[in-house]
Amino acid sequence: MKIRYHGVAVLLALALPSLAFADSCRKDCGKVVSIDTVKQKGKGGAVGMIAGGVVGGLLGHQIGAGNGKTLATVAGAAGGAYAGNEVQKKVSEKTVQVVKVKMDSGQIRTFRFSKAPVVKGDRVHLADNRLVRYTGK
Repeated sequence: MKIRYHGVAVLLALALPSLAFADSCRKDCGKVVSIDTVKQKGKGGAVGMIAGGVVGGLLGHQIGAGNGKTLATVAGAAGGAYAGNEVQKKVSEKTVQVVKVKMDSGQIRTFRFSKAPVVKGDRVHLADNRLVRYTGK
């Protein structure tokens, strides 16, 4: 009698790991392994550089006389353009949530969201190139 129960226990132990993903998800499925909140660097651009350059040039023009005034205007415009670009980077910086998913294939995929639509441990799949919680249907 004991041998029968041990045999059943061994069969169950062997079958359980394979049943862990025995659902109808055929491809692009996985499990959320981590969600981290990070700051995403902003991008500078022409708007910040032009605005900064104009303001810097106007401020530089207020300094000196003759060639000194011209040099101050050019230096102010260059410095203003750099500062404007840096300000634009800072203003466009945002916080995102980085979701790492271990796909059933073993591959680790990373997704970025303003707010993650899933939580750690969720079973997920890709639908139309979007990460969604898997409901088993």
